[in-house]
Amino acid sequence: MASVTSTGSRQSTRTRAASAQADPLVPRMLLGRRLRELRERSGLSRRDAGQIVHGSESKIARLELGRTGGRPREVARLLDRYGVDEGERTTLLALAEQTTAHPWWHDDADIVPGWVRPYLSAEQAAKLVRTFEAQFVPGLLQTEDYARAVIRRTCPEPEVERRVEFRMRRQRVLRRRPRPLNLWVVLDEQALWRPIGGPATMRDQIRHIIELCGRPNVTVQIAPFGICGRVAGDAPLTLVRFQPQGLPDMVYLERADRAVYPVRRAEIEGHWHVFNRLVTEAAPPERTPRILAGMLATY
Repeated sequence: MASVTSTGSRQSTRTRAASAQADPLVPRMLLGRRLRELRERSGLSRRDAGQIVHGSESKIARLELGRTGGRPREVARLLDRYGVDEGERTTLLALAEQTTAHPWWHDDADIVPGWVRPYLSAEQAAKLVRTFEAQFVPGLLQTEDYARAVIRRTCPEPEVERRVEFRMRRQRVLRRRPRPLNLWVVLDEQALWRPIGGPATMRDQIRHIIELCGRPNVTVQIAPFGICGRVAGDAPLTLVRFQPQGLPDMVYLERADRAVYPVRRAEIEGHWHVFNRLVTEAAPPERTPRILAGMLATY
């Protein structure tokens, strides 16, 4: 990644860092959860609520699930009908203003597929991310050279460096202050034997993971060949837990050119169960540096 040298570039970096803190996903989820509670307390259906704002039932569903922002004028109409007191009304209208902010990835939206955008917002707002990968080193652990080699597989050359820079910027969440993201990775051993970018790239990548294992907020487990396929298959699995209490966990299932976000409680709990099985099947975290050192000696 090119170093930041000009004043303009430094200002752009600071602006992007600030916008990451202002990402609208969590305000949307908080507002949506409370609006659903108020509507149900009022005995109204989503169709009833839609009529209040001259919208559809699906519009209210998207608002209550945190998938869209809430226009303050429309939120005010709902709050009037729900009989909210002045104190909570002020709080919720301020929250509604935050839901229309640009997400942190807004300036790079042209290279960010629509299906990954909810996860990218969630990652920056999360308290904890747990992820399983069988094919590649997860993006939050990748070195620049490894990321560059992966990205070159599917992207035209003129876009590669910009996408590498974007991926490195994502990783700042592991170093943010005062609360860095807690990351727990279960990585199938086969991902580290896959020759991405050549031996030198793989050696640097393995050394980088060993270094990250020394951080208190990063846990990496290595699963031997075959175990992950039996428990979870080869498709990536990512679980997100948010800082505000009461928000539902997010499940992100990345597939080829698309993603699935299960929302039913039973599905979410099922995926947590799968990850917990992976944790018990993989080698303990304290063995990871020794396992990686052994692999490093063979490259």
